[in-house]
Amino acid sequence: MFTSLLLMLVISFFRVPTRQLTVDDGLVIAPCDGKVVVIEEVYDTEYFNDKCLQVSIFMSVLNVHVNRNPIDGTVIYKKYHPGKYLFAWHPKSSTENERYVTVYKHKSGKELLAKQIAGALAKRIVNYLTVSGKATQSEEMGFIKFGSRMDILLPLDAEVLVKLGDKPKGGVTPIAKW
Repeated sequence: MFTSLLLMLVISFFRVPTRQLTVDDGLVIAPCDGKVVVIEEVYDTEYFNDKCLQVSIFMSVLNVHVNRNPIDGTVIYKKYHPGKYLFAWHPKSSTENERYVTVYKHKSGKELLAKQIAGALAKRIVNYLTVSGKATQSEEMGFIKFGSRMDILLPLDAEVLVKLGDKPKGGVTPIAKW
């Protein structure tokens, strides 16, 4: 019985549901399923070295863990950071946990940073993108195995469309517009 339950959980975790994906050049689309746990102004020290708007989405083990490109654009920066495995909802997980950072440049010239963050159970982050490669909005960018978080850093003039506690769907729900 326990083995069957565990098998069902694993199969459920690795699912990639068929969805009507959203593609809109003026919108930033949720990169993953989950719950919005942070919306705040932050100072980014890795790439922008400036103030940004951060929207963070926590993925529980019950969420779909496919990560999707939030915008169309060119990948201009990508970096893997080894790190700790704090619980993904912990504020320090953004800077101390294992993570992949990807920066997209939109054709408008605006840039967006997406951070795939491992959690306490997550032990592997997969990122399919390459620097100088093209990214298509709502297509798969990667996968985080077994619970995690995605941070999106936006320009300060972006209009955030979600609120704390919202449950966006990856590739479907607009989280901001610019």
